[in-house]
Amino acid sequence: MLGIPRAPLLRLQLALLVAAGAGARVSAPRSLVWGPGLQAAVVLPVRYFFLQAVDSDGRNLTSSPPGQTQFKVVVKSLSPKESARIYVPKPLDRNDGTFLVRYRMHETVHEGLKVEVLYGGEHVAESPYILKGPVYHEYCDCPEEDPQAWQETLSCPDTEPQIEQDFTAFPSINLQQMLKEIPKRFGDERGAVVHYTIVNNHIHRRSLGKYTDFKMFSDEILLSLARKVTLPDSEFYINLGDWPLEHRKVNDTPGPIPIISWCGSLDSRDIILPTYDVTHSVLEAMRGVTNDLLSVQGNTGPSWINKTEKAFFRGRDSREERLQLVQLSKENPQLLDAGITGYFFFQEKEKELGKAKLMGFFDFFKYKYQVNVDGTVAAYRFPYLMLGDSLVLKQESPYYEHFYVALRPWKHYVPVRRNLSDLLEKVRWAKENDDEAKKIAKEGQLTARDLLQPPRLFCYYYRVLQKYAERQTSKPTIRDGMELVPQPEDATSFCRCHRKTPGREEL
Repeated sequence: MLGIPRAPLLRLQLALLVAAGAGARVSAPRSLVWGPGLQAAVVLPVRYFFLQAVDSDGRNLTSSPPGQTQFKVVVKSLSPKESARIYVPKPLDRNDGTFLVRYRMHETVHEGLKVEVLYGGEHVAESPYILKGPVYHEYCDCPEEDPQAWQETLSCPDTEPQIEQDFTAFPSINLQQMLKEIPKRFGDERGAVVHYTIVNNHIHRRSLGKYTDFKMFSDEILLSLARKVTLPDSEFYINLGDWPLEHRKVNDTPGPIPIISWCGSLDSRDIILPTYDVTHSVLEAMRGVTNDLLSVQGNTGPSWINKTEKAFFRGRDSREERLQLVQLSKENPQLLDAGITGYFFFQEKEKELGKAKLMGFFDFFKYKYQVNVDGTVAAYRFPYLMLGDSLVLKQESPYYEHFYVALRPWKHYVPVRRNLSDLLEKVRWAKENDDEAKKIAKEGQLTARDLLQPPRLFCYYYRVLQKYAERQTSKPTIRDGMELVPQPEDATSFCRCHRKTPGREEL
């Protein structure tokens, strides 16, 4: 979260657990406000910031203030001559004394924004906050020309351990070798690979194989990045399929090729990006999706003491262990509630195991323990489960997403054997050690809040492209058959980029 360094912030959040309790009266002047949504230069699809409720004695509240939430936020143009469409929903109560405030701008404001934060009609902390313009909306094409300045504005971390690990196998990147090998190895009719070239901050691509519809997801994040910062010239291949592709070892001859994928595995050498699911949820938050990295933080169900003391799972039949879960649930209903909501891979099992009704994701958190079992690869629900306040029981897995490297079993989640043979034992342990289970759940949640901030996702994408471009041994080229991926039209909104020289028609 911008404005407070990460390590002190985690200590601050943990300190909230021992601060003031429920029932305390909120002091508007003493309460705290911070976050990237109070900085004009931090351009995000959904801008956001945080509130910490503080009582009149200066103690941080650690649970929701009594009664109906009295925090109110108003975001409007600084100049009465500028009207702007800005959607500001009610603050999200994170049930720990903090609130998450979101707003989505549908137009750019050139004079600036005024952000009023009120509690019971009284200004909170240093409200009103003035964001001097221009304040750009998501679809304004106005990239920062200095990537270092952009990264500093977003408080990008100095290093990302997974990126460092992924690139150790690729001290240099031979584009000519890739041009020869990738179409032959991965570009057949069943392929799901897209070849991209970025030159002068314009994105070009051509598809290899039949199953490349998911290029819509890689397109949208690359375009979004290019609107915010000047991207390095680069030429690369993105795998749109579920499974990582490159299984050659570093010492093999020929060696591995740097394919970029959304999921990694212990026996592959792909370079990992945040999954299309979590990326799309950030880009379309408060618009095209309801479950995203921010909304889930305010929809974590009852407090810990009021959650149902069972392990819970709902999902498709995309792995055999999920069927085992249902069988275990039938035999041990007092410990586990598991159901398959759709059959595709094991249709013959539906009559035996039954089909569970679909359930809203936020309702998962009515249960104290969440079982995370792989699908075809890593289960992409995992980041959302970690942001809840239930204890995650995670199946041991060879697959991983971009942030797993920072997580530790028994600190952030409880590990479960690959074959689920100790799942019931782990549920019983959690029931018998409630304080420790709650501590692990809270530590996992706080760490996930840090790792999965939307600005950090943009930082991660940029850092991968930067590392990749630094290692290229030849000049990226717009190849035959490539097409330009245009920026989306935004005819209903006005945007004048202060970094660009106006064209004749604007003079």
